[in-house]
Amino acid sequence: MHYFGEIISLLVAFFWTITALCFEYASKKSGALPLNIIRLGMAFVMLGITLWIATGSPIPLSASRETWTWLAISGLIGFVFGDYCLFHAYVQIGSRFTQLMMTLAPPAAAIGGALILGEELHSNAVMGMIVTLTGIILSIVGRGEGESSGRLRLKIPFKGLLLAIGAGIGQGIGLVFSKLGMDYFTLDLNQPDAAHIANWMVPFAASQIRIITGIVGFFLILLFTKQLHLLKPALKQGKAMGMASIGTLFGPFLGVSFSLMAVQYTQTGIASTLMALTPIIIIWPSYLLFKQKISATEIIGSAISILGVSLFFLS
Repeated sequence: MHYFGEIISLLVAFFWTITALCFEYASKKSGALPLNIIRLGMAFVMLGITLWIATGSPIPLSASRETWTWLAISGLIGFVFGDYCLFHAYVQIGSRFTQLMMTLAPPAAAIGGALILGEELHSNAVMGMIVTLTGIILSIVGRGEGESSGRLRLKIPFKGLLLAIGAGIGQGIGLVFSKLGMDYFTLDLNQPDAAHIANWMVPFAASQIRIITGIVGFFLILLFTKQLHLLKPALKQGKAMGMASIGTLFGPFLGVSFSLMAVQYTQTGIASTLMALTPIIIIWPSYLLFKQKISATEIIGSAISILGVSLFFLS
């Protein structure tokens, strides 16, 4: 099917819009740390059922030590570090600004791919980065009011900005290690004694390994910060858990798995650019659901950031 990877990438952009809105609401009600381990637990069950039906096992036991190692590293960087930053950023600055900062993920993935995988970086990558950063700055910086009128200032808290940057970089670098792990997984499946797993199931199996790592990582964080007691009251937040369930379905289950599938069927740059459309798609729902004020410069800035992502990958 022509443009199969591109269609999947567009679906992922819509999936991440839904999950961002759901998790912004749930994070503010239940807390970012408890919600992280809860939604990963939900995703583990969803993926486990899918893998069990398709392969006969809820966990990809046929994967080699190398596959588990690289995907576990991906889980630590993408889920534990990246999503720790992501969910706290939702609380600090909301899903709309956070998703704008996620346009840093494709450039981070490209730079990481060059350093870790030896992938080629083209000359216009720097231009793409400059354009992306210009769009972000245009969206988050504005004129002050009152006595500070005329002075440039951040529209969002600085702590939230740093968290969102960490989320974008974590997702990008995590994707690089995911690709490395899936390459080893493909080699594992070519072994004579390997359990039969269809090629389209590899992203789901890879996501399951990453999620297992994420669950362990967040459990240890809650344990060492003495916050395990927050899980029980978070689970009693009925409406928040409902939103978390929807967010998990379209995020760690469908969104992450389909994003890994997209890079199997089209170029990483094309997939990343299309998946980076979330900051544009999320503008109208954010206005309707959270009554957030949206300026013309923020819309233009978001569009420029996505243009920068596309320039980054032009050959």
